[in-house]
Order: sequence, then structure tokens, then C-alpha cells
Amino acid sequence: MKNLKITSVLIILAMISGFNVSAQLTGLQIIEKVYNRPTGNDQSSNLTMTLINAQGKQRVRKLTQYLTDNGTLEKKIMFFTAPADVKGTSFMNWSYSNGKPDDQWIYLPALKKIKRISSDSKGDYFMGSDFTYDDLGDRHPSQDTHKLLREETVNGVKCYVVQSIPKDEDYMYSKTITWINKATFIGVKKEFYDEDGDLLKIMHVNSSKKINGIIVVTKITMQNKQKNHKTIMSLSNVKINSGIPETKFTERMMMRGI
Repeated sequence: MKNLKITSVLIILAMISGFNVSAQLTGLQIIEKVYNRPTGNDQSSNLTMTLINAQGKQRVRKLTQYLTDNGTLEKKIMFFTAPADVKGTSFMNWSYSNGKPDDQWIYLPALKKIKRISSDSKGDYFMGSDFTYDDLGDRHPSQDTHKLLREETVNGVKCYVVQSIPKDEDYMYSKTITWINKATFIGVKKEFYDEDGDLLKIMHVNSSKKINGIIVVTKITMQNKQKNHKTIMSLSNVKINSGIPETKFTERMMMRGI
């Protein structure tokens, strides 16, 4: 009888364990939830970009950005407003929900010309920051192979830890590892590894805020560990669902400015 009870307990434990495994999200499912997180139909904000070098010297740049998302296509446009040496520069990104690579353009007023960012140039750093052009886009889950490594707590936040390896061998990062808030599916930390598999950059989400029912990330720090350089991006005056017209996201508007 005693052995029978032990056997019954083991069977029950095995069943419970099986239920837990089957209920656990996969790495792909987690990243899909991050990708599909509600952001509103449109969004506008002021952006402060602070560049800090190894000696602690700072350069501050001011931007205004707009975003619209119709479910299949997300459009973003950014206008530099200060200082004088970058004022008038603009950047536009179109991200597609079908997995098609992002389309990107940059306008440099000194050249009076709009340049399309080629796939070979998406690994270049954006305007001296620690963000590449690709970082500014919206990478589709289908472009990587995702694996749930573990669950752990970061600064009191329970997180999934997901490793993403690009399917394209020529991609600028050999892998990324993302810590994702289990409650909100917002990334709180992300590590970027270079082509040799060495840690290149770490991104931290420093703050977020709920606006009109939408959680908006309001401050991000990207630190290049190899160059000892970092960039802080802070959002302010965030407006959601204000009715931004599609005509805002054109090459003509890039040249015209805000």
C-alpha cells in the first residue's frame, strides 16, 4: 500500500509538471507578444538624445518624432530641431507586419538630398549615437530564431530571458538576449553581441509611463561596452491617438520639416 501511494504521488507530480511545461510560452511566442503589444494608432513626442563619451563629455540633440500604425504598416518620422549643426536632418522608417525588411530614409540638409538606407548600411550608427539604423526599426519575430533561456528577476521585475539568433548570417549581431517583463511584455534589458560573439552593447529601459491606456517607454540607455560610449533617449510631451495624417510620412515632408 505504501509503495502504491508513492507511485500515485509520483504520477500526480509528473502530470502537474507536464501541465506546467505545456503551459509555458515558447521564445517565439514571447517575442511575438512583445512585437504585437498595443501602441495606439498614432503617437507623437519630443525626444532628447544625449551622447556621452568615455571622458563623460555630453552632446545633446533635440528631435520631434511621429508614428502611425494601421496594423500592417508602421511609419515613423523623426526631425532634428537642435543644435544648429544637425537641425533640419530627418529620418523615416517603415516597418511591415509581414516580415518584409524595413524601408529607411535619411535627409541631410547640407546635401539637400534624401538617401535611402541600404541593407548594407543598416549596421551604421545613427547620427553619432549608439543606436544603429536597424535598432531604430522594428525587427519582425520571423527574422530570428528565439529560445527561452530562463526566467529571472531584474530590479524586482519578473522577466523572461529570451535569446534571439538571426536567420541571416550577414546580420550585424550574432545574437541578442532580451529580458522581458512577464506582466507587460516590455523589454527591460537587452544585450547585443557582435559577429565574433562578444558583448557589444547593453540597452536598459529606465522608465515607462501609461498614457491613454498604452504603456510608453519614456527613457532608454544604450551603452556600447567596447567603445565606452553611451546614448540616452528620453521622451516627453507624448500624445497618443491625436489623428496624425498619413501625409506626414513622405519624402516631401522629410525635406520640408515639422
